Amino acid sequence: MTTTRFAPSPTGRLHVGNIRTALHNWMLARQAGGTFILRIDDTDAARSREDYVGAIRADLTWLGLTWDREERQSARLDRYEAAFAALRGAGRIYPCYETAQELDVKRKIQLSRGLPPIYDRAALRLSDADRAAKEAEGTAPHWRFLLDHAEPIAWDDGIRGMQKFDPAQLSDPVIRRADGSWLYMMPSAVDDIDMGVTQVLRGEDHVSNTAVQIQIFTALHAAGFAATESAAKMLPAFAHEALLVGREGKLSKRLGSLGCDAFRERGIEPEAIIALLARLGTSQPVEPIADRTALTASFDLATFGRAPAKFDEEDLERLNAGIVHQLPFEAVAARLPEGMDAAGWHAVRPNLAHVAEAAEWWGLVTGPITQPDFAEEDKAFLAEATRAFEQLEWRYPDIYPELWKTLTQILGRTTGRKGRALFLPLRQALTGMDHGPDMGELLPLIGESEARARLAKAAGIA
Repeated sequence: MTTTRFAPSPTGRLHVGNIRTALHNWMLARQAGGTFILRIDDTDAARSREDYVGAIRADLTWLGLTWDREERQSARLDRYEAAFAALRGAGRIYPCYETAQELDVKRKIQLSRGLPPIYDRAALRLSDADRAAKEAEGTAPHWRFLLDHAEPIAWDDGIRGMQKFDPAQLSDPVIRRADGSWLYMMPSAVDDIDMGVTQVLRGEDHVSNTAVQIQIFTALHAAGFAATESAAKMLPAFAHEALLVGREGKLSKRLGSLGCDAFRERGIEPEAIIALLARLGTSQPVEPIADRTALTASFDLATFGRAPAKFDEEDLERLNAGIVHQLPFEAVAARLPEGMDAAGWHAVRPNLAHVAEAAEWWGLVTGPITQPDFAEEDKAFLAEATRAFEQLEWRYPDIYPELWKTLTQILGRTTGRKGRALFLPLRQALTGMDHGPDMGELLPLIGESEARARLAKAAGIA
């Protein structure tokens, strides 16, 4: 069974890049009828906060990205200890005693010589006596995973194609700090094994991490570390998608601050975010598709490109308007102004970019409105319109759709007006605006007595 995971660290709020990763993993799982895991990577106790955990859950729920089960790394520390012991027993972990300052000096020297800043494995040359002396001085070790330089690293990436790494060109990664806390590399691999993760889809900034983690996977398997025999034989399929960039084509700090709160404040619908991020960076057209099932069915890693994916807030606004125009009354009823029914929503919906704008347009129905100053010939025309009301049948509901059409046909015959000269003064008198929702839908909502009163006032005969 396909199993994917979204593994945020609760050290801050989700931003648009996180949301995209969560969505794509959710779609992979749903497309295959598999399992989507929310894994909270909270091993960094100093920076992890429970309120961020709650915010992550709330944001995913608002987006409709429901998860099948939740895991917490903080509840799995015994598994990481077991993995650590297994790897140490296999000779794949070793202690290091350099300070952060000493490592920084080493990196600078290597860079000045035109060399890659790879850890020189100096700690492997320490004798037992050297290590004992360090610890007697009070220096606690941090721990690195020993990469096997004789074991080439390669995988067929779901987006980038065949990837190959020379492990000799990579630093042995630190997997545990001197204070005993865990870094990302090993716990993530342990979790993927234990949870049966079959596909790891993440940003291309993790490509080198994947190279290292593949050796961690194989070392753990070789050490006999696996919850089940089937898990011991499985390596996830990896795919790395291009990162998001701003409209200007550069990495944007703003993308790191765009989260669900910001989207909600701007009146962006969850389905608009989903429609944009589902296909951003692919060869498929980005369209206001509200049917999530259709989007999921069309999701295909083969359509992803290698170029950075451009996130344009104007595109999001365009999609939002398209989504709003499809929303049924039942989906928005709780957010509409008092008194607006399904007919009112249907009337104003085509004019909205955001649902909240419905209140402004509904004011055309409930009033009061501000009418312009009309020229005398227009006042005479509007007086004729007031008299024409006597010929309208305000019968419910069959005549309702024909009221505006009947009124304008009568006035066209009696006044000879047509086009803008016919329609504009009527719209201005009835709504106070030059544009807006379809008058055929608005007029019945305004109602007979109110519409007649507005025309009479505009004509100066009220």
